[in-house]
Amino acid sequence: MIVFDSSTVILLAKVEILDLLLNNYKNSIVIPLSVINEVNVKNTFDALLIKKRVEEGKIEVREITDNQTEKIMNDFKVNIGEAEAMALALDNKGSLLATDDKNAINACKLLNIPFTTSIGILIRAKGKNLLTKEEALAKLEQLSKYGRYKKDIISDAKSKLGG
Repeated sequence: MIVFDSSTVILLAKVEILDLLLNNYKNSIVIPLSVINEVNVKNTFDALLIKKRVEEGKIEVREITDNQTEKIMNDFKVNIGEAEAMALALDNKGSLLATDDKNAINACKLLNIPFTTSIGILIRAKGKNLLTKEEALAKLEQLSKYGRYKKDIISDAKSKLGG
């Protein structure tokens, strides 16, 4: 299972990698209730795409049933979407958390939650030959435009994609 926070699922939808992942990943793709609530505020392409994939049952929405979300928010200075995603990942051992939030990534390292990022998903898609080198580099360019990545992260990803 992959659990997504808001920023990562939105970034993947914006650069049109979300469907590629949904069509090629065999396990569950889950977002917390707070993420869909955040997405529902907007009527942008990415928000509409995410909502449609939820309606189609390709993305599962789960409500948090424990009370560790507030503690995670306070301990790691993350928003509710990241905190609920981490809580879901902790509750479902073996889950992978997809986040691009620096504080959430640091929390994952401390809490031993396996994680990936939008760029990591892009690199993996290229590695599985789901994208050509040119397509992957174009998607990376879009991610660098929409995401808040340091130049060295983009440069490293570019070299991993063969660019």
